[in-house]
Amino acid sequence: MSLGQIAFLGSGETSLAGGRIFESLARAAPQPLRITLLETPAGFELNSHQVAGRVADFLKTRLQNYNPTIDVIPARKRGTPFSPDDPEILQPLLYANLIFMGPGSPTYATRQLRGSLAWDIIRARHRLGATLAFASAATISIGAWALPVYEIYKVGQDVYVEQGLDLFADYGMRLSFVPHWNNADGGLDLDTSRCFIGMERFDIWCKSIAGENTTLGLDEHTGIILDFAEGECEIAGVSTVSIVRDCDPMIHPAGTKFPLKELGAPIIPDPLDKGIPPEVWDMVVNAPPEEDGKPSQHVIELAEQRQQARTNKNWAESDRLREQIAALGWTVQDSKDGYKLVRG
Repeated sequence: MSLGQIAFLGSGETSLAGGRIFESLARAAPQPLRITLLETPAGFELNSHQVAGRVADFLKTRLQNYNPTIDVIPARKRGTPFSPDDPEILQPLLYANLIFMGPGSPTYATRQLRGSLAWDIIRARHRLGATLAFASAATISIGAWALPVYEIYKVGQDVYVEQGLDLFADYGMRLSFVPHWNNADGGLDLDTSRCFIGMERFDIWCKSIAGENTTLGLDEHTGIILDFAEGECEIAGVSTVSIVRDCDPMIHPAGTKFPLKELGAPIIPDPLDKGIPPEVWDMVVNAPPEEDGKPSQHVIELAEQRQQARTNKNWAESDRLREQIAALGWTVQDSKDGYKLVRG
């Protein structure tokens, strides 16, 4: 078993610095390159497909030399037709070798993904060599402890701690992440560093989780790549990453590398250990050969429903179904003889 790389970006996943990080990940990822993006962190937003779609469009251009196949998964909310527990929606994850999640709400992402089929598949794919990449809100949600940014900064709740998805518990490590570490949007009048909540409130949050936890503070347009195979971490981008233990930061500038063991000694688990259900592991390992270029049965059914809605002149329903089909990576092209489904 060969664990894939894991990358975290402080911000700027579609910036020049973000593009360079993605290109580094693409070079190291298994080929052919299959990229899957999840809408989940922004699933509460009415335009979540556009949030993820902008990143997908950026990667299509930035990584065009790798000829990637890119899927956007609309796993937005449990208990809906776009659930992170729906195996039909999640099918592209079974073949992905680079999986990305980005902007949205950290606490929303955590609620929707904890214990979900999507999260189990992501963890299983990583153990089989897939690269994981997280930015912004998703970066926070992956940690042992999640900083509830919106609740503190926008709603005005007192500083408190949320349990994160704790990805690194699988490997015997206790890591948390704070992006936008050096944010200065507030100018001279308002401290918006430490992901907008400011140093004073961050200090309260930090002291409440001090101990075995290590927090990584990621400056904007800066990231860190954890390479389990090489046993090292690389800082990429334009600024620094701060490693915070007992609320005392140690700064690593961009372009430097340091041993992974500085973050904790990783333990490589048995595939069936650490909470991945056997049926999920079997689903991933024994995924059927993919039929390239062919829409899934679910997409075909949606297209047929849309065709019927058009026949009934129910244009609102037709538009709604077109958006669902687009969210699954397909475009409907209408003609006098019916319709055609086109990838992308």
